Amino acid sequence: MKHAIQLVKNPLVCLGVALAALTLVQSETRAQGPPPGQGSPSVINPKSTAREEEIREGRLRAAEFNAASENTQQQRIEAMITKMKEDFTRIQVIRNVIAHNLVARAPLDYHTISDQTAEINKRSNRLKTFIMLGTKDDKEKEVKKTAELGAGDMTSALVRLCKLIDGFVENPALKNAATLDAKHLEKAKADKAQLDADLLSIIELSGRIRQRAQTLEQAPQ
Repeated sequence: MKHAIQLVKNPLVCLGVALAALTLVQSETRAQGPPPGQGSPSVINPKSTAREEEIREGRLRAAEFNAASENTQQQRIEAMITKMKEDFTRIQVIRNVIAHNLVARAPLDYHTISDQTAEINKRSNRLKTFIMLGTKDDKEKEVKKTAELGAGDMTSALVRLCKLIDGFVENPALKNAATLDAKHLEKAKADKAQLDADLLSIIELSGRIRQRAQTLEQAPQ
């Protein structure tokens, strides 16, 4: 982050120093000229002077614009990272609630399940835009479609969803991204491929569970 801030500030500092040095040289040149009233008067081109001023102002505005753009970009990156952490954490929290209810053998609340899986789906889709940025769409076609869920399949589908989230969260691609070296490049590629596959499966399965939960919620008792 510090380097980015320095890169934003340096052009302004350098430009300011350059303009100050240019002004000093011009002052010294004028001071070394002939005394007042002697020699030929200097010829000043008004158009040239105005043009030089425009160029200086343009450079200053460009430097200020670039600094503002860098700052805005940095803020967007920080906001994106914050949102990713929030989504990542929230998916795990919801997973734990679902798992707790399954272990306790609590009656299935289809309204709650619909809300939970809808949130998992939304947050997983948002994570996909960051984690799978630049990934070919072919991966989505490779995801195995879950068969139509029946009333008796809801529990097993929720168990599978929890396990998919576990695999996604524990994937080494997330843990070792900052310490990757060339020796383990192939392993890293395989981990990343599995990470993408798990995320797409979470999106697909959570969507199907939500749809089925809504249907069962509206079904006559």
